[in-house]
Amino acid sequence: MATPLPAFHKQLSSGELKPAYLIAGAEHLLVIEAADALRARAKALGYLEREVLDVESGFDWNRLADAGRSMSLFASRKLIELRLPTGKPGREGGAAIVEYCETTPADNVLLITANDWSSKHEGAWTKAVERAGVVVPVWPLKPNELPDWIGARMAARGLRPTPDAIALLAGRVEGNLLAAAQEIDKLALLHAGGTIDLETLEASVADDARYDVFRLADAAIGGDAGRALHIVAGLRAEGEELIPMLGWLLTQLRLLLRLASAGGNVEAALARERIWPKARESLFRRALKNGDRAHWERCIDQAGRIDRIVKGRDELAPVYFSLGKMPDLGAWREANAWRELERLVVAIASPRRAEALLA
Repeated sequence: MATPLPAFHKQLSSGELKPAYLIAGAEHLLVIEAADALRARAKALGYLEREVLDVESGFDWNRLADAGRSMSLFASRKLIELRLPTGKPGREGGAAIVEYCETTPADNVLLITANDWSSKHEGAWTKAVERAGVVVPVWPLKPNELPDWIGARMAARGLRPTPDAIALLAGRVEGNLLAAAQEIDKLALLHAGGTIDLETLEASVADDARYDVFRLADAAIGGDAGRALHIVAGLRAEGEELIPMLGWLLTQLRLLLRLASAGGNVEAALARERIWPKARESLFRRALKNGDRAHWERCIDQAGRIDRIVKGRDELAPVYFSLGKMPDLGAWREANAWRELERLVVAIASPRRAEALLA
């Protein structure tokens, strides 16, 4: 029996994980966030190794069995991710999934994700996953469900929206959850912990001068390194905090990584992501022509490095003191973090320079 998305999230909050999960649906944001929740729970339970299998044309299905059998020297528990974009493994793939689920290797969890789903996708392999674990079909929200979803998401981001503001945002995004999520993230950045009424929502959308963080991402993704660096300098001069800025950049980098992982079918991937406004798709097409999957992974690693510097979890202190520098270590860390951010935005804008910048 299929498990509704709310019930799935409730199950994750306690107890051990099942041996296998299938999370599938065309509402890409909900699939991504459900998979993220499972990854977080797996990590908390000691599943410290993660192996990702991307099913593309010519995929060797023996790799699934091999992943289940292989032992790790560094972790006793492993999360195996099988990314199945179409939701159709074919005869060979279906048989491989059934065999895996019937053996369910100890201390492993299999997570299958798919970006398309209907009753036509069901078969022996989905029944095998259901017997071994949990099947979570992710259905698009109905129009009358969108306002509640927006209100709950705003509250989770620390915002206090009025019914009028929720209704306005729901009308503007026209069912596009990714667009709604982006707007809510912007509001959370600009009005942390504040009340979002109709006037505030209108002002936030109209006040382009306060959207420099988002223009920074677009300048970098669009290849304009000079403009991106100019925006970084302006944000630093205005006393902006790095962590919220990193959050938005990281969201965009993860989007680029998902698009780069789609193989040759970029247009289909762009359609699934439902980038909003649609005109921004041209920025991502340009970036994908110049940077491959490995490049975007390096950029994500660099964002993590900046985060560690800001939070004092880096290894800069010994270097700092070895140079004979005495307080202020915090100011030195901040200067390094901004310098590393400059490296990151130039690498995003100019992938060919990334090797030297992110070494």
